[in-house]
Amino acid sequence: MPSEPSKPSDRRESEPLTPEWITTPLTDSLIRGAIELERTARGLLPHRLPARARAQCADGQLAMAEAQPSGVRLAFRTRATTIELDTVPTKRVYVGAPPRPDGVYDLLVDGRLTAQGTAGGGNTLVIDMKDWSTEHRPGPPTAVRFTGLPSGAKDIEIWLPHDETTELVALRTDAAVEPLPRRGRPVWMHHGSSISHGSDAASPSTTWPALAASLGGAELINLGFGGSALLDPFTARTIRDTPADLISVKLGINVVNLDLMRLRAFGPAVHGFLDTIREGHPTAPLLVVSPILCPVHEDTPGPCVPDPDALATGQLKFRATGDPRGVADGKLTLTVIRDELARIVRERSADDPNLYHLDGRELYGPSDEPTSPLPDNLHPDPGTHRLIGARFAQHAFTAGGPFGQPAAPAAEAL
Repeated sequence: MPSEPSKPSDRRESEPLTPEWITTPLTDSLIRGAIELERTARGLLPHRLPARARAQCADGQLAMAEAQPSGVRLAFRTRATTIELDTVPTKRVYVGAPPRPDGVYDLLVDGRLTAQGTAGGGNTLVIDMKDWSTEHRPGPPTAVRFTGLPSGAKDIEIWLPHDETTELVALRTDAAVEPLPRRGRPVWMHHGSSISHGSDAASPSTTWPALAASLGGAELINLGFGGSALLDPFTARTIRDTPADLISVKLGINVVNLDLMRLRAFGPAVHGFLDTIREGHPTAPLLVVSPILCPVHEDTPGPCVPDPDALATGQLKFRATGDPRGVADGKLTLTVIRDELARIVRERSADDPNLYHLDGRELYGPSDEPTSPLPDNLHPDPGTHRLIGARFAQHAFTAGGPFGQPAAPAAEAL
């Protein structure tokens, strides 16, 4: 890839200048984990759903979630000791809720987390949870800088904030950059809810899927969409059409907390979702994961809403508002969904030997809740993300697990 020396045009005069900067064009050869890159007026916007899928759903929550680059990272090889990345982040502000911290950029050197940064400024998205109305306020680009990196040739990954829409503007280094060679690692594509997306994880490389991928020696494509793991056909088609060696789908919690469907619709929707995936990946290991423990929804249907009493004290917590008696009429709870997913996988696996099931309570269950409760009643904290990632890797990637058998790497999957 050609790299031309240049002086960054937006530096403040008070900042020290690196003797000779190299600006490298941002292209798909440097970016992994994205499904599609949208060319914007200022740069590139990574997407985790393709344009055709995005055009089929006008839901603002999904649009926000899929454009937040969970699992997306820049990957290159360089001798640079200083790196600058210009981005336009989009900060979320929830009316009445505590301020959210800036998204974190993780820099890995040869696979090890070495430095972290944040980007101030950028756009602001104001969200009113009373009626879910939004207001978008544009802002300027900002720079994230990493200095004092080890000398010599090294593999660099910059993991973008998992919960902050991030438009990529420019990459500058003090040495040439080339795309990171592919190491023959299997590509693992995972789909799930906000927990898989990384809600309340400490940083993008420490979401539970990122940790599990690292422990399992896999290249991650994370299709975890906050509030939007809803068995959408376009999500299944995205999985079908994306090269991958290993696939997992974590289903159920969003269907419950949105009170989206009844048992009559849920079973066929799961079958259709799996059928579509199998059209593109007929023999790949496919792991169906049911929800982790979530006490508010174990036996109480949705919808799930912010708790106004907690908001009045500056806390964000959620509560289930459904009536447990509705289960008799087909309303869904996590208990119902776990039983249904186990049944579906058991019956389908008779003809699909590469289909597997994992009860999500093996990742986080009743014995974990007393010491590691879900802070907002829905999402795990950073320590629990680590716990879930380690347990998933132990279950899926070790010998005898669904992903434990060697697989030929998917061609050009990332």
